[in-house]
Amino acid sequence: MSKVLVSIYPWENPKLFSSTFDTKKGSKVIVSMENGNELGTVLDGKVDVVEKATEKIIRMATENDIKTYEKYEKEKVQLVDLCRQEVKKEGLPMKVIEARISLDGKQATFVFTADGRVDFRDLVRSLSKDVKKAVRMQQIGSRDEARKLGGFGICGRELCCVSFPGSIPSITTDMARAQQISHRGTDRISGLCGRLMCCLAYEADQYRNLLVGMPELYSIIETKEGKGTVVEVNVINQEIKVKLESSKYIILKKGDFK
Repeated sequence: MSKVLVSIYPWENPKLFSSTFDTKKGSKVIVSMENGNELGTVLDGKVDVVEKATEKIIRMATENDIKTYEKYEKEKVQLVDLCRQEVKKEGLPMKVIEARISLDGKQATFVFTADGRVDFRDLVRSLSKDVKKAVRMQQIGSRDEARKLGGFGICGRELCCVSFPGSIPSITTDMARAQQISHRGTDRISGLCGRLMCCLAYEADQYRNLLVGMPELYSIIETKEGKGTVVEVNVINQEIKVKLESSKYIILKKGDFK
């Protein structure tokens, strides 16, 4: 039995499933979800990880499953437009970005983003009457929205959240601080989603390790030439720039100061 990474919803992280079937990248499979069976796409047909797969792939998708899925995918455009009209009519502070009809055709899920909690009970009642299905609303974050929409970052490469299908790590200002770029301002270290860029997590641990034993910026230290204020910390070169009480500037290597 192998472990397989499967993408089910474009706004969610791929999930790990166990499989007794011969799957490969791009294979269409049927998996059991909270709201019924869904069609998923295999991203990796053989994942070598310690993590345990708690769910199993039910079966390979048939031609009829794929046709049904494609039919509902065409219908979702009208569903999103309908939901947006109702949201505008009720004046709700939310942005509808996606819709999905379950494989059995009994439920419609509407995905949206919002700055806070939204009371959408009246919206659900209205939509249920219009689409003649059970309606489920799901709120996602701006990072998940960016993953669904795709795009390119300021580096010119595809967005990290799209390139790497695993879980999106929590990005904190501490990561920017460790890499000494927090002073650039949030605009310059934020991605298209408006949140801190995912790439800040890549080298954060290495920078933290390099910072061990290095003084903090603007701290007072003792040098061979007297006391001074740290005005610059070069983590990569393991150097600091110090302004002495005499207003002289000196550069010291790690280990040359107390």
